[in-house]
Amino acid sequence: MVYSTLKMGDRNILVFCILSLMVTFTVVGQKEPQYTQYMYNIGSFNPAYVGTVEKAEIAGLYRAQWIDIEGAPRTMRFGVNIPMANEKTGLGFNVINDQLGPSTQTFVDIAYSYQVQFSDDTKLSFGLDAGGSFLNVDFSKGDFENPNEPLLNESTINNFYPTIGAGAFLYNENWYTGISVPNFLTSGIYNEEVATVVDDKIQFNFIGGYVFDFSEGLKFKPAFLVNYLKGAPVNINVSTNFLISDVFTVGASYRVDNAISGLAGFQVSSGTFIGYSYDYNTNGLGEYNSGSHEVILKFYLGKGDGNKKDRNKNAKGKTKQIDTPRFF
Repeated sequence: MVYSTLKMGDRNILVFCILSLMVTFTVVGQKEPQYTQYMYNIGSFNPAYVGTVEKAEIAGLYRAQWIDIEGAPRTMRFGVNIPMANEKTGLGFNVINDQLGPSTQTFVDIAYSYQVQFSDDTKLSFGLDAGGSFLNVDFSKGDFENPNEPLLNESTINNFYPTIGAGAFLYNENWYTGISVPNFLTSGIYNEEVATVVDDKIQFNFIGGYVFDFSEGLKFKPAFLVNYLKGAPVNINVSTNFLISDVFTVGASYRVDNAISGLAGFQVSSGTFIGYSYDYNTNGLGEYNSGSHEVILKFYLGKGDGNKKDRNKNAKGKTKQIDTPRFF
């Protein structure tokens, strides 16, 4: 890829080669942005999740990856999850801006989900999303060793690629699991001008978690997220979170052969949650950067604490509403 020919010090050559490879995967393979707080951000990569929340959610996320490395990834996400009054369907909306070196990619999609009663206490949700990716590559950013490269005469590349994704999400009061594909239209994003590898590859996302209710004021949730894209390393994330008094969240995460992370969250009010995570690279990149920062802010519209609630019938046949231990 042309951007990999940028003049850099010997100290950053290896780092930038990795960045260039990531640009290739992002442009051609539609590799999804990386999140550490994925457990609070499921609607961004699984459309089946959008109707499983108890009330409408608005979320904003900012991630600054590999601080001190010029051109390293920066990700911003704005998302909305809206459950319908029938308690079966939901709508979602996402805008994700992902910057990496000279490339900026903006994903926009609308999601729809429909859920059914899988068993007495378990629901299964199916989701679809449709939208597109706006790709901009600005070759004016940086000094090139080969300024006569024909591609550089174009200065910028601006393309639009349609996207169609799908997902499934199975959950009950204290556990969840899901699978999603962000885009089936991979052949439509191939562009010989930008890159020539990882064509026609579909990414799969697998997620799951379980909530242990240790006491009235303490819940514990291990969770995982696996991203699989043929031709790229499998991205495996495992995490643990403690929820204290339904207000404070503290935990840790490990991205296999990549990074360890610390997480913290605070329920500011019944309708506002803020979360933060810090990543430290355990691979070679740890020598060249001072970590990654990620902040998420969520707003819950309506009354309640933002957690999912089930409506069950008691012995007299009356409907009652009970809080569940889930915090996802």
